[in-house]
Amino acid sequence: MPTDEGVVADTSPLLNLALIDRLELLRSQFSSITVPEAVRSELLAGEGEVDRLESLLESEFVTVTRPQRTDLVREFQTELDEGEAAAIALAIEHGAELVLIDERDGRQVARRHDLPVTGVIGVLLKAAERGELAIEPALNALRDAGFWIDDELYQQAIDAVDDGRDGT
Repeated sequence: MPTDEGVVADTSPLLNLALIDRLELLRSQFSSITVPEAVRSELLAGEGEVDRLESLLESEFVTVTRPQRTDLVREFQTELDEGEAAAIALAIEHGAELVLIDERDGRQVARRHDLPVTGVIGVLLKAAERGELAIEPALNALRDAGFWIDDELYQQAIDAVDDGRDGT
């Protein structure tokens, strides 16, 4: 069942879910997401999965907007790309309860501003825990799509789902 929390998304989680044909997991986990215009532009400038992403971005499930705090965007752009900076600024403005972001630097900036974060692996883990997918094939599909996953994190994710099924 989707949650009603305010969720702001960066480019990477959306793109990677599209690449492995798992965009539906967003709707199963969240009632809506907000995307900055900069992220929309990044997603539609790519070559892969543009049709799926465009359909998602044009749906009522997604709100596309611009952050009003351009000072925050400029400050964050000293460390981050435009989409990440806009996503974090928007999350701060909206008091978001979650930011979907994969890149380490972006996650660190979000956490400095007390924003909870998750990424594509977190979305997959939640889906696996709910029985919506098998985690190992999903992680393998991510790797095949070019998403780098540390071997230790890969194994931890598999173990976390296996432990949950064993009741331990």
